[in-house]
Amino acid sequence: MSTDTGAQYVAEFLDGPLEGEFEHRILVGGKPESRVGMVAAVDGLESLFWYDAVDEREVNGQVRVQFRFDADDSDPVESDDEND
Repeated sequence: MSTDTGAQYVAEFLDGPLEGEFEHRILVGGKPESRVGMVAAVDGLESLFWYDAVDEREVNGQVRVQFRFDADDSDPVESDDEND
């Protein structure tokens, strides 16, 4: 059994600052992470954004995990289109 591609998964970010982004990540203990912290620059400042796994599936032999933005635990992001 080959572990070359099996040691990775594809993370898909469904919403938040990284909406629409994909990233190859390493499996931890043979499985995908349930929560990831991502650093991204917003308006020139680095911010930490937390994402939680909400769905896992296999596509063409590769594990894909969808993540949702956790705004409460992430650094604040001000956006012109967010008026809650």
